[in-house]
Amino acid sequence: MQRKSRSHPLARPHIRWRDRLPDLLGDLYHALLTMGWPSFVGGVGLLFLFVNMLFAFAYWAQPAAIVHSRPGSFMDAFFFSVQTMATIGYGIMYPGTLFANLLMTLETLIGLFGLALATGLAFARFSRPRARIVFSRFAVISRYYGVPTLMFRAANKRGNQILEARVEATLVRNEISPEGHAMRRFYDLPLLRQRNPTFSYSWTVMHPITADSPLYPYDPDLLRAGDAQIVVILSGLDETLSQAIHARHVYRPDEILPGHRLEDVLSKSGDTYVIDYSRFDNVVPDTAAQTHPPW
Repeated sequence: MQRKSRSHPLARPHIRWRDRLPDLLGDLYHALLTMGWPSFVGGVGLLFLFVNMLFAFAYWAQPAAIVHSRPGSFMDAFFFSVQTMATIGYGIMYPGTLFANLLMTLETLIGLFGLALATGLAFARFSRPRARIVFSRFAVISRYYGVPTLMFRAANKRGNQILEARVEATLVRNEISPEGHAMRRFYDLPLLRQRNPTFSYSWTVMHPITADSPLYPYDPDLLRAGDAQIVVILSGLDETLSQAIHARHVYRPDEILPGHRLEDVLSKSGDTYVIDYSRFDNVVPDTAAQTHPPW
């Protein structure tokens, strides 16, 4: 299944804080886990160079601190610092004074802690559970047992089992109270089936748009005016990793197509059922909607 990745405003919200200073150091662990790999590797590399340069200046400040180094050579002091921090120990250069030995001891201790922290962070980044769940590009509204129903699809690209899968859909929109207060309101959308004990391939999620539904009657212009979104969250337990995973997707009014239905992806070949993911995002006009409009 080939899909083009696309970012969504909810996935990367553009929020500007006023009168608030960034607290990067206070939440450094979270920042190191969430930043991209190039930023992480580059940041660790720059910190490694900076610390080694500090120790190199300390070695370089005392003449004859490093045996067999060239007199006044900062580069020799820097590379000796790198060898010490990385516990390489080629043996060509070694501390020649008490000050240099004390400095070497301190640097070795810092290097051990730095290696442990960098290794732990790299492992934590690799071991973070990541869901390979995709959602259909469009949601549709078509009749199901005579009731207008909002439908969209989810699929597990890994093909393994997601145990105790649970999906939730919420309508989010701006509203103004009778007192004139503007606020962002959240409305849960009841689903025909909210749980799936073994979600492995494809799942069609359905919300009946009855008189009790927050979407009744469906008016795309009204939803656009309220900057509405349908937020979908799917969670479960990855059977292979034994870790909880979750995925999120957002449907805006322009991505909801009334009078259409999702194209079938399930077919049977002999005794085998085949799922065609090349049609995963396809929608077709709903013929039943032409004779029985949704509203």
